[in-house]
Amino acid sequence: MRKSLITTAVLGALIAPSFVFAADAAPDLTVAYNVGLYSQYIFRGLTQTNKKPALQGGVDLTHSSGLYAGAWASNVNWTVDSGSYKSESLEIDLYGGYRYNFGDTGLGIDLGALQYLYPGSRNNTAGTSVRAPSADTTEVYAALNYGWVQAKISDVVSSHAWGVGKVAGTGENARGTYYAELNATIPLSDLMGAKEGYASGITGIAHIARQEFGGDKANTNQGYKNSDASYTDYKLGLQKAFVNGVNVGAFWSKANTLSQNAGNAVWQYASTGKNIGESTGTVYIQKTF
Repeated sequence: MRKSLITTAVLGALIAPSFVFAADAAPDLTVAYNVGLYSQYIFRGLTQTNKKPALQGGVDLTHSSGLYAGAWASNVNWTVDSGSYKSESLEIDLYGGYRYNFGDTGLGIDLGALQYLYPGSRNNTAGTSVRAPSADTTEVYAALNYGWVQAKISDVVSSHAWGVGKVAGTGENARGTYYAELNATIPLSDLMGAKEGYASGITGIAHIARQEFGGDKANTNQGYKNSDASYTDYKLGLQKAFVNGVNVGAFWSKANTLSQNAGNAVWQYASTGKNIGESTGTVYIQKTF
């Protein structure tokens, strides 16, 4: 589950800031590589690594026409902890789309598609011969940017969504699952007029979003309705960019997820019994070459 797709500066700052190494591969094509170290991987308000460190990196190709494509990866452990996968510990995101800015108005759009992949063998659902739902998920998204504010919606087009949306034996699937978010990357230093020194290069991060899972029949595999997995998440943070290319940041996040419903786990790590959307802090370090 990927927070930032590194498709725009807004997304990069709001969800998963990373190292960026830019190079011109052709007159109209830019290639950028990224790597980052985080105290944990947070995706849409949920820890993906049980509050353990995450190493993340990827590559972006951007054409002057506005077309772009990229790939990104991170270690995860929620799929194994949930019992769905045997030994999987990796998330790979493949994405592509189109961006367009309307002159000097500050208004821009971003349209694209994203494939979340979780390679690995799946276990059978407890007490059955049916394999656990796949975590692989496909989304299409549309974003509207104005200045340092962004509104974005992502819609699931696959039959399953991180193993939640697919309801075995009912004919119900994940279509209709969506994530609607409002993001802001606030240029605090610019607003204060701090162009140099330690007060420069500081950006504020703010985010609120709603994750809604499609389908509301009882999930016989997990013991809860899909709507029980829906939640709202929040995020606030700061990022500091130094003149030598080093960037550091920290953010607070929280999701109002249910950890239990009628005695069944919804968003809970089996190994710790903790709600994976609970209030938490994340720190990271970056360097740009």
